[in-house]
Amino acid sequence: MVQNSAEDVDQYLAELPEARRGALTALRALCRAELTGFREVMAYGMPAYERDATGEVAFASQKQYISVCLLRTDVRDAFADRLAGHDMGEGCLRFRTPEKIDFTLLRDLLRATAATPGPAR
Repeated sequence: MVQNSAEDVDQYLAELPEARRGALTALRALCRAELTGFREVMAYGMPAYERDATGEVAFASQKQYISVCLLRTDVRDAFADRLAGHDMGEGCLRFRTPEKIDFTLLRDLLRATAATPGPAR
């Protein structure tokens, strides 16, 4: 995983290639809208959203794809049918191009994350 040295999410987005900046800015806006009560931080070189000091969602612009990490296995399990057709790896959804980002699926995953109390599993 490529790590970024940006100190905050604004800097992270500003340093992205133009071709990806719009999609990741929209992804950030979606996270901020759906993950109420979460704190936006930089963790492991990527924007992350934590609740009760525990990261639950993160995203990154990788060399070959854009990843959205869903750290709650309970939410991933609940969406197994909808995630089945997507490129997944170790809890992260991968989108090869910005145009392939499924914002409807991501919105639903973020809403489920926000609605699921307790420690991330």
